[in-house]
Amino acid sequence: MSSVSRSNLRTLAAAGAIAIVAAAAGYGLAQLKPRPSAASEASAPGGKKVLYWYDPMVPQQHFPAPGKSPMGMDMVPKYADESVGAGAVGFKIDPARVANLGVRIATATRGELASGVTATGTIEFNLRDVAIVQPRSAGFVQRVYGRAPGDIIPAGAPLADLLVPEWGGAQAEYLAVRRTGDPALIRAAQQRLQLLGMSPGLIRQIDQSGRARNVVTVTAPIGGVIKTLSVRSG
Repeated sequence: MSSVSRSNLRTLAAAGAIAIVAAAAGYGLAQLKPRPSAASEASAPGGKKVLYWYDPMVPQQHFPAPGKSPMGMDMVPKYADESVGAGAVGFKIDPARVANLGVRIATATRGELASGVTATGTIEFNLRDVAIVQPRSAGFVQRVYGRAPGDIIPAGAPLADLLVPEWGGAQAEYLAVRRTGDPALIRAAQQRLQLLGMSPGLIRQIDQSGRARNVVTVTAPIGGVIKTLSVRSG
């Protein structure tokens, strides 16, 4: 066995130390290199790229790896080919389902419907616009004008002629008071006619004609439909 000088041994020892240090440094550098995330390593059958993982209950939260969400739900992957554009919101429907349901897609436009709508309706009287016609005094029905419930009549249409004896006597007294020219007595006589049930229009007719009217024609105060007619001749 040949002898080796002491300087050669020191050289070999230094080279071995350098090799060990270099190996250790190489291992450390390998450990320091960034490892791909689980999301980038994960892929679906067919080579789909996973962008991130999310909780179906909270889809706005994104996670880099699969597992349980903070709510305890199993997270599902979001694939690259499922995105509809940066920042866009949308959804996809399985083409098979679209075909089975017979779905058709069309662009929404503003317009008018060509066909009309037929609906069933009920016509009722406006109970806020009803007039009750009555003479407000006892008398006799001398004439009716052939009216019947359901007839459409205008305002002022005659309904019946009434003979009211009490009104005839009061009108004669009023005309006698008018001839005196006393304003106070005339106002008192007019008020008596109103209390007996005579309308202001009838009192004006008596003033203009100067004659008592025993027979009074009852007219419709408004135009419309006769709903009830409880009067007959005689």
